Amino acid sequence: MITEHDVRLFLEIVIFAFVLVVLFLRLRERFQKSREKPFSLKKFHQNPVMSPQSHNEWEACGVFNPAAYKDDDHNVHLLYRAIGTDGVSRLGYSKSTNGINFEERGDYPVFFLENIRGLSDERYRYDPVLYPSGGSWGGAEDPRLVRIEDTLYLTFNAFDGWDFIRIGVSSILEKDFIAGKWNWKKPILISPEGEIHKNWVLFPEKIDGKFAILHSISPTVQVDYIERLEDLSKGTKKIESKFKRHERDSWDTWLRGAGCPPIKTEKGWLVLYHAVEKHESEKYKVGVMLLDINNPSKVIARSPGPLLTPDCWYENDGKPGIVYVCGAVVREEMLLVYYGGGDMHTCVAQAPLQDVLSWLVYTE
Repeated sequence: MITEHDVRLFLEIVIFAFVLVVLFLRLRERFQKSREKPFSLKKFHQNPVMSPQSHNEWEACGVFNPAAYKDDDHNVHLLYRAIGTDGVSRLGYSKSTNGINFEERGDYPVFFLENIRGLSDERYRYDPVLYPSGGSWGGAEDPRLVRIEDTLYLTFNAFDGWDFIRIGVSSILEKDFIAGKWNWKKPILISPEGEIHKNWVLFPEKIDGKFAILHSISPTVQVDYIERLEDLSKGTKKIESKFKRHERDSWDTWLRGAGCPPIKTEKGWLVLYHAVEKHESEKYKVGVMLLDINNPSKVIARSPGPLLTPDCWYENDGKPGIVYVCGAVVREEMLLVYYGGGDMHTCVAQAPLQDVLSWLVYTE
C-alpha cells in the first residue's frame, strides 16, 4: 500500500534528480564552451584606418586610442589621440559613413589642454618627462565619449607628468559636435588630486537621475553615482576608487582597466577591458564582461578568452604588444571596436553583437 510518506519521498527524489540534471547540463555547457575554438573580433583587412601624418606636426608621431560616437544617421565619429612633434597629446576628429572607412579627417586638433595645473605663468609649457605616457609629455589622452540626452560628454586623462594624472571631463551639444562647431565646455577635473587614475568611464545614460561612473574593475567592479559632475571638481564630493592589482587564475591574470564606455544590450551592460597574462605581461589584450543591467557593480558573465590580441604588425609598431580600446559602437547589429595599435595607429575590428554575447560564460 502506497502511503503519503512514500509519495512525499518519491517527489523529493524527483526534485533532487531534476536539480542534478540541471546542474549537469549547465556544467557541461560551460565545459563545452571552454573547449570551443577561441572567438575573436575580425580585424579590418585594411587596418590601420588612420596613421600619423608627417605634414601635420600636431599628429606626426601618433594617432591612436579613439573615442567613438554613432549619430542617428549611423555615421561614426571618432575623437582620436594625436601626438605631435612637440610631445603634446591633443584630440583630432574623423568621420565615417559606414563605420569602417574614415573619409573625413580634420586638419587641426578639435580639443586640447593648456596649463592643466592652472599655474599663473602664462608661458607654461609641457616639459619632457623621463617616462612619457603613451609617448607624450602631457595633454589630453585616451578620450571616451557618451551621449546623454542632447549632450556629448568627453572623459579623458589629463597628464602633466606622473605626479599629475587626473580624469578630466568636458561636454558639447550634440548638434554642435555634428556641425563641427567645437564649443566645448570648460574642462573640469573629477578624480582626486594626488592620485593616479586613467580608466574612468561614464555610462551612456543616467541611472536613477545620476551620472554613473565606472572607475575600477579590480579587485571588483566599482561604480559611483553623482548628481553633478561639478561637485567632484569642487571637492564637495569625492570618489574613493580602490584599485588593487588582483591576480586571477585565467587568461586575464591582471585586469588593467575599463576600455570604452559600457554598451547597453538586452542582456546587460557590455564592458570591454584591458588585461595582461602572467607570462605575457608586456602584452595588452582586450576582454569583455557583462554587468547586471540594474546593478552594474555585479559581473554576470565574462569572456573565456581575449577578444583582441596584438598579433599584427600595426599593433607592434611603436610600442610593441599594445591593443587599447577607448571606443565602440553597435551599428546594424555589428559590434564595431575602435582601438589603438602600438600607441601609434588607429584600427577597427568587428563581430556580430549576438555572437559576442553568446560566447560569454555566465557566472551563475
